[in-house]
Amino acid sequence: MGIPLSLLDRSRTRQGHTDSAALHQTVERARRAEAAGYRRFWVSEHHGVPGVASGTPALLAQAVAAATSTIRVGSGGVMLPNHRPILVAEEFAVLTALHGERFDLGLGRSLGLTKPVREALGALQARPREFAAAIEEVREYLTGAGNITIRPADTGHIPIFVLGTGTGLQIAAELGLPAVVGGPLLRSGPEAFDAYRSEFRPSSQQAEPYLIVSAEIFVAESSSEARALAVPEAWAMAQSRLTGSFPPLLPTTSLPTQRTGRQDRYVAESLATVIAGTEDRVVREISDLLERTGADEIMSTASTFDVAALYDSDARLARAVAAL
Repeated sequence: MGIPLSLLDRSRTRQGHTDSAALHQTVERARRAEAAGYRRFWVSEHHGVPGVASGTPALLAQAVAAATSTIRVGSGGVMLPNHRPILVAEEFAVLTALHGERFDLGLGRSLGLTKPVREALGALQARPREFAAAIEEVREYLTGAGNITIRPADTGHIPIFVLGTGTGLQIAAELGLPAVVGGPLLRSGPEAFDAYRSEFRPSSQQAEPYLIVSAEIFVAESSSEARALAVPEAWAMAQSRLTGSFPPLLPTTSLPTQRTGRQDRYVAESLATVIAGTEDRVVREISDLLERTGADEIMSTASTFDVAALYDSDARLARAVAAL
């Protein structure tokens, strides 16, 4: 491929389907992504969220690795405030010992969505400096520089990626690590990305800055079909902003007829960040995104109710990006 292309799958639940089905769909999507030529397939961490079935990235990464053979498998990400660094390092060392050097350790600092979840996890705050120190501790364990030698030892290289906002970019630059960015920062100016590159301190893992940008990307036979695939996720995002609970995806490609002005506004804001259309249109928008950010890799975070349509969109996107 001209530009590396990867997928993040959040194991989205779907109305009328079990959480178990969502996990099996994640594994099947990974198989198809490998066949289509994607570089990475990452899974996520969420707790007590009705719309997401995956709470343990390392366990789901194990299932994905067992079902594939070449694609890189990773976390997008492990939320470090919820875990002791030594346990995170040990989990990924076990994965690497079992499946080889195929794993990426994406680390984020998001807290649980609700207060009860945060209390259950014992993580009530996530200060940037503490996050940076925890990343460094994970790195020391993985490289054998920690005050304890983790087991299994000497399993091979496990690259660390920093997820996040402008603060995450700053920490990635300071620690000499690749960064993964999505959301509002992609719609701002180039200042944060320029700062990441100019302030980057080379490390043993990463000699030069490396930036992955993530976005929901849908490709279909027509622009209207592609746009319709984005509706279930946009509606779920709108509902979460109104109710504080992120719901399962609904089996619809159109919005409910009874809507409030706030719901319409939130849906419009979500859809504004989506890249959707035919292959030609999507390639143009991706090219624009790469030009604006200087990114080295694209990661699609797309999800929709229709699993078959999602698989088809993934395959179309891979073929389209291969021509860039």
